[in-house]
Amino acid sequence: MSMNSVYHVLTQIIIPRPVAWVLTEHQNGKYNLAPFSYFSAVCADPPIMMISVGKKPDGSEKDTYQNIIERGNFVIHIASSDLAGVVTKSSAVLEQGKSEVDLCDLETVDVEGFSLPRVIGPKVAMSCRLYEEKTLGNNGQHLIFGVIEKVWLDERVAVTNEKGRLEVSAAAVDPISRLGGNEYATLGDVLNIPRPS
Repeated sequence: MSMNSVYHVLTQIIIPRPVAWVLTEHQNGKYNLAPFSYFSAVCADPPIMMISVGKKPDGSEKDTYQNIIERGNFVIHIASSDLAGVVTKSSAVLEQGKSEVDLCDLETVDVEGFSLPRVIGPKVAMSCRLYEEKTLGNNGQHLIFGVIEKVWLDERVAVTNEKGRLEVSAAAVDPISRLGGNEYATLGDVLNIPRPS
């Protein structure tokens, strides 16, 4: 089976996959913004996120990878269903150093104490510092591990319960997730099943 065939099978059976909408800064000062669905939390102490970054169609490195390696910081956003079209638009392959933030007419706002801003629109943003990078596979797939330094939550998605614990409403976040081909999924029904004690 060819690499392309394996990729297309995996993206149709490993479903749904959360989408990391990742902002980085190019050396020219422009902001790169791209979605990645090979993405997950991998550690709580310290809080570490992982994104997997492949190559451009021509085999060159993606701007996201180069920007993180060169500058060490990135911001992961969790986009809601109303942003699915813009997330898809930001996946376009642009000339190096061109900005998807500009292409998509998005705005950013500074994050206090962090070098990069967040995009206005998503209800969740995690400001991350590069922790480690590993390269895997025959084509040089990059695993980027980042330590979360700051988390921003829209006040409409989070409350503090009677025990003082933060509770985030999944329905209010309304995240999109990737399926195969051009398909995204939304949450639909949320099951609440108590764990055994």
